[in-house]
Amino acid sequence: MLQVPTSTISLVRIDYAPYGLNPPHTHPRATEVLVVVEGILFVGFVTSNPADPNVKNKLFTKSLYPGDVFVFPEGLIHFQFNVGKTNAVAFAGLSSQNPGVITIANAVFWIRPAN
Repeated sequence: MLQVPTSTISLVRIDYAPYGLNPPHTHPRATEVLVVVEGILFVGFVTSNPADPNVKNKLFTKSLYPGDVFVFPEGLIHFQFNVGKTNAVAFAGLSSQNPGVITIANAVFWIRPAN
């Protein structure tokens, strides 16, 4: 990840193997903008605690092709999956120099008991 000094953004290149997955995760301190430059990605995010209870925990998904852009709002659980038989490449810009990352499966299943 490239962190730009005296700035409030980060940039990362993500390389996906065929059928590769960036598993469900969240960035507690940043919105993410993803740009696909190669391959096809199936992406999505889940809403949480919206003002309208009818859209609570709703899954939004989209298939992205080269040149497509998708925004993952700050703090929402999201994922990317390479649906192609070839490699995929994307760049993500994050609205913080320290966006943080919480991988959901790790947070739930790798819990250590308190001493």
